[in-house]
Amino acid sequence: QVLLVDSGGGLVQAGGSLRLSCAASGRTFSNYVMGWFRQAPGKEREFVAAITWTGGSTYYADSVKGRFTISRDSAKNTMYLQLNSLNAEDTAVYYCAARSNYIIATVPTLYTYWGQGTQVTVSS
Repeated sequence: QVLLVDSGGGLVQAGGSLRLSCAASGRTFSNYVMGWFRQAPGKEREFVAAITWTGGSTYYADSVKGRFTISRDSAKNTMYLQLNSLNAEDTAVYYCAARSNYIIATVPTLYTYWGQGTQVTVSS
């Protein structure tokens, strides 16, 4: 059974930074894609970034490109999302997710496993 536990959210001022973590367990994640999504109140869940567990290829939504960085530590089975230059539009619950496929996807329904979510609030 795959378990994802995400953490690291909080309240930050505009222009500030946060680092989110996603601890994964339950199996080895070679040939998996891990991703981050976010959902703001009244909005649909949207893709933020993804990384291939083997190889470390990355892909970002245009809205976060250049500000957010996704990475993973295979030895710790943990994925990270560094959030820099935050603004009010980044306020949302952030979820980590995993899919048992080596192809990066941006559609939430293509991901099988999900973390519980961590709240990021950016004050202006």
